[in-house]
Amino acid sequence: MAERVGTFDGVHRRNLSKLLGLVHLEGPLSRARLTQVTGLNRSTVAALSAELVEAGLVEERAPDPTNRVGRPSPVVAPHPGVIAVAVNPEVDAVTIAAVGLDGAIVVRERHEMDHLVTPAETAQLIADVVERWRSDVLRRARIVGIGLAVPGLVRASDGLVRLAPHLEWTDAPLRALVEEAARLPAFIGNDASLGAVAEHLFGAGRGVDDIVYLNGGASGIGGGLIVHGAPVGGSGGYAGEFGQNRPGIAAQGDRRAAGGVLEDEVSRERLLGVVGLHAADEPTLAAALSGSESPEVADELARQRRILSTALANAVNVLNPSLVVLGGFLATVAESDPAALAAAVAEQAMPAAAEGLDIRVAALGEDRLAIGAAELAFERLLADPLQEAA
Repeated sequence: MAERVGTFDGVHRRNLSKLLGLVHLEGPLSRARLTQVTGLNRSTVAALSAELVEAGLVEERAPDPTNRVGRPSPVVAPHPGVIAVAVNPEVDAVTIAAVGLDGAIVVRERHEMDHLVTPAETAQLIADVVERWRSDVLRRARIVGIGLAVPGLVRASDGLVRLAPHLEWTDAPLRALVEEAARLPAFIGNDASLGAVAEHLFGAGRGVDDIVYLNGGASGIGGGLIVHGAPVGGSGGYAGEFGQNRPGIAAQGDRRAAGGVLEDEVSRERLLGVVGLHAADEPTLAAALSGSESPEVADELARQRRILSTALANAVNVLNPSLVVLGGFLATVAESDPAALAAAVAEQAMPAAAEGLDIRVAALGEDRLAIGAAELAFERLLADPLQEAA
């Protein structure tokens, strides 16, 4: 949207965006708190809130009980009926969720696949699920769009999936296919990059400005970067492909794939194999690994942890983050012995680069990719509530 900087309309729209963004990120806030945070006067905040209520984007609730003198301030909260559909296609399943503007996962379905799903099949599945939900659990919802977290290289300029190697997609026009099938605007990003955004805004990286995020999924390992508080995508949007780096393996007995990349060695498939599972969602695999007393399972976790520590040390040396966040099966590998992982990273990284480094698992768990994908769909609404409400 073009606007004349400094005009009343431009300032008004930015103030609406500021208020909506605050309650989206922070959750329900009193009008008094919004006045304090924005620097706007009370009457302006009240008018902006009323406009957002009228647009169906927020709701005002009765104030929390208080013992303070004076009239308590009403609470402004995101309207729970404003929804984004979030999709994560993978080699073993397509997961589809409805995510509220308030961050709640309203409904989630995992559709197991016995073959590699095609872009066209993905688009039709999304359309069918959304149509069914609209007559049931989302019958009163306002769906603003569809966000897709894809395990591959997604061109930032137009959302073309240049390469999703494990899905065997090349130059897939996924956005156009989804929009045609579901009749909703669609937005596409790399799954790990979206996981990094979700953890930065709402999870383990909240309030942290320099983060390296690694995501372990069925398609391997991807990564996302937050530098000075902003996502880094690179010139084409392909930054963060840690899984394609050649791992340093100190003990040759640890190598399983001759000439393989990181995701060939630190592998969800190998973890499934040692616990005797063919396929599983994240909680099921984590429970199977943590509940096993098999020496083979312990040895494989330790092997993957050693190789992962070298990859993380390299990332720390290059990027000097204050925080590393691990999601998916990488969180399970880390949690098998967090002290050993931290010590191995510190031993291999330059001491100055690793000073103050913290390693955490993703706080959003299996919700992280859905929340990240939903942020794509909410982006235009948050930037200009009036335009999207029109």
